[in-house]
Amino acid sequence: MEPEREEIYREALALHAEHRGKLEIRSKVPLETRRDLSRAYTPGVAEVCRAIQKNRDLAYKYTLKGNSVAIVTDGSAVLGLGNIGGYAAIPVMEGKAILFKKFAGIDAFPICFERYQTDFVDQVRNIAPCFGGINLEDIAAPRCFEVEDALQDIGIPVMHDDQHGTAIVVLAALLNACRATGKHFEDLRIVICGAGAAGYAITRLLRCIGYSPDVCRSVKDIVVCDRQGIIHRAREGLYRNKYKFIIADETNRSGRAGTLADAMEGADVFIGVSAPGIVTEEMVRKMNDNPIVFAMANPVPEIMPGEAKRAGAAVVGTGRSDFPNQINNALAFPGVFRGALDAYATRISDEMKVAAAHALADYVEKPHRDHILPTVLDRDVTRAMAAAVRQAAIDSGCARDL
Repeated sequence: MEPEREEIYREALALHAEHRGKLEIRSKVPLETRRDLSRAYTPGVAEVCRAIQKNRDLAYKYTLKGNSVAIVTDGSAVLGLGNIGGYAAIPVMEGKAILFKKFAGIDAFPICFERYQTDFVDQVRNIAPCFGGINLEDIAAPRCFEVEDALQDIGIPVMHDDQHGTAIVVLAALLNACRATGKHFEDLRIVICGAGAAGYAITRLLRCIGYSPDVCRSVKDIVVCDRQGIIHRAREGLYRNKYKFIIADETNRSGRAGTLADAMEGADVFIGVSAPGIVTEEMVRKMNDNPIVFAMANPVPEIMPGEAKRAGAAVVGTGRSDFPNQINNALAFPGVFRGALDAYATRISDEMKVAAAHALADYVEKPHRDHILPTVLDRDVTRAMAAAVRQAAIDSGCARDL
């Protein structure tokens, strides 16, 4: 293990022990007098309850609902740790909550279930009244797809960030990588390695980017690979996984088969959300001229940036903060949920995701090969994305008129 990482681990344990976690709840109103108590609690609060009983939408005006998000997990796919359960997932969800507060001013709360249960969807559905949105987090595929799909009718935005947050940032990074290299988005040959939560969402978002035709129209050539190689319609047993079947149906129009190396030959873009060290310099050399390589496996990418550049990569991005071009979903979720909450949105549409990606890309005024995305710590990014997402919610019919 790298010495620096060992030191971070020790410091993280000490930090969490010292503060007993990273979150606390504070009152927004004074509680110093009996009148304070009467207005904040009984008897005054009864009038607020009666108002909301008559019109549920008033919960957005009178309660925390309008600025709150539940961060929901079953602990089945936490970071690179796997199925560690709800208790062990708490520190990660707390971390996500403080990012929401820091960058978007949103009050977010960890809701950690102890492993997946058959009634998980109903349990999440039943906590919805308190929240203006639900951020699904660290839920293993394919359950993450099923859970998200089942919750789209609850009247508030529900987004699995591992899927869509990652996809939004990848789309933004790819738009700016094209600007930096002179490649045309609609002409790209793209290889995506990894058909789990992130890979599935990236694939689908790259196919609906026509929301902004002045920038790009559509990606015509996408091939997706998993552990068995290229996903194609004729592959045996594909029907056993609904989501890989969808990938096969919507990509690889030429019916290519073979290995990841076969897929990468002649490709313009490699997007990795898979496993460490599976891409070689030789594989990059066989890509098209000035290839774009996003190797996002963490903490060890599919290919290290230095190796990719030696092999001719023009733009290289990873999920790590210690290399240029960090592609991290923390760039997306604060702005997406801020914009959705500001619109009192009922859901997060494809138009809202694409608008977020374009706003993120456009935030970088002069993208170049080592700077295609802003830093995660730039709070103005959230404001720019939130405004775009709010407008897209209105335009796509997902906003409430309160």
